Amino acid sequence: MQYKTMVLEILHQRLELYEEVRSNRMLLPALESYALELKSLHEDWKEILRLKMPDSDPAQVSSEALELAVQAFQDFLPPASPPEDSETLSLDAAMAFITRHTPPV
Repeated sequence: MQYKTMVLEILHQRLELYEEVRSNRMLLPALESYALELKSLHEDWKEILRLKMPDSDPAQVSSEALELAVQAFQDFLPPASPPEDSETLSLDAAMAFITRHTPPV
């Protein structure tokens, strides 16, 4: 499955976010940007797992890495429903969140 397809499926699970990017005519740029982020996460996790488990089957490592990358990507996105206090994250807080959830290279 291609990264854009996976991202689109994830966005469909978060209808508010999907509708927001679609209504602002930003769906394709968002898909492309998010797909690059997901691919980067996948590559990072493959390298980490390859180093941790050098004797593992590369297909198994790739599969596990993709699961971890998808989870990290979903954690990066805003929640499916807004928090009750409707507090908006600042750019600094968002960047700190991304930094905490990006695997070391």
